[in-house]
Amino acid sequence: MLLTPVTGQIAYSLLYSIAKGDVFGKDQPIILVLLDITPMLPVLDGVVMELQDCALPLLREVIPTDKVEVGFKDLDAAILVGSMPRKEGMERKDLLKANVAIFKTQGEALEKYAKKTVKVLVVGNPANTNCLIASKSAPSIPKENFSCLTRLDHNRARSQVAIRVGVPSDSVKNVIIWGNHSSTQYPDVHHAIVNHHGKEMSGFDAVNDESWLKGDFITTVQQRGAAVIKARKLSSAMSAAKAICDHMKDIWFGTPDGEWVSMGIYSTGNSYGVPDDLMYSFPVMIKNKTWKVVDGLSINDFSRGKMDGTAAELVEERDTALTFLGA
Repeated sequence: MLLTPVTGQIAYSLLYSIAKGDVFGKDQPIILVLLDITPMLPVLDGVVMELQDCALPLLREVIPTDKVEVGFKDLDAAILVGSMPRKEGMERKDLLKANVAIFKTQGEALEKYAKKTVKVLVVGNPANTNCLIASKSAPSIPKENFSCLTRLDHNRARSQVAIRVGVPSDSVKNVIIWGNHSSTQYPDVHHAIVNHHGKEMSGFDAVNDESWLKGDFITTVQQRGAAVIKARKLSSAMSAAKAICDHMKDIWFGTPDGEWVSMGIYSTGNSYGVPDDLMYSFPVMIKNKTWKVVDGLSINDFSRGKMDGTAAELVEERDTALTFLGA
């Protein structure tokens, strides 16, 4: 399994969980390939020492490298964590241009060196469009093998409802994150189910506060990343690492019967009127390492407007990014 880059906060929070079997199973030996830029190799050596010092029985080998031909060779799974962050004064198109270059390179490396069955998770923002660029740069790997992380938003939505109702988070299921992993995303509770002290009820009935669900709940989830940065002066790391683990574990082992999760996936011929050729977050059920969009959910006018709004942002991002792809 490849993780790149390795020396940031998210990867550091993630490595232990993967290496001890929380993601791919307690009986699955793991070879970790850690790819980073050349100046970070001394830091990478320290990470390798720590992994060795954990004495984890499933961790068979750790391969630190700055070479893509080593990092991407024969991969079963790749988690692409890093991207160019937006700097002060940077226009959005400049950010997209920088990230197109990064994810075009990583996509080409996947195409050239990885197994065609590799499962690729893109975390680095703008995650949806970065994921689309990586997939377009690896044409022989099925688009269905690429996904981007909206599980953190999904977990945030689930937790906010649970806190509001006063139940554990695992008593809330089937929330949905539609669209982009950005402030236009639409956290949707219309189909959620809450186990409220042994009784299953709809999310709206359990919360019993429609104005909150259509107002502060949505903005809290949309802006949670910024709130974390404001509070701790650093971006989400522990919660992002947990979401990555949840996402990859569900790909490997499937979702529970009757439950879905949110995942940014390739949009093609869906029943919700979302434009094709986007990486858009849908509710999905997973079985045998294959996702399927949950079809047939009723969409009211409120939801339709939110879903269309985030799709429009993704179309604009995609169209801007594609102008740089051939450059």
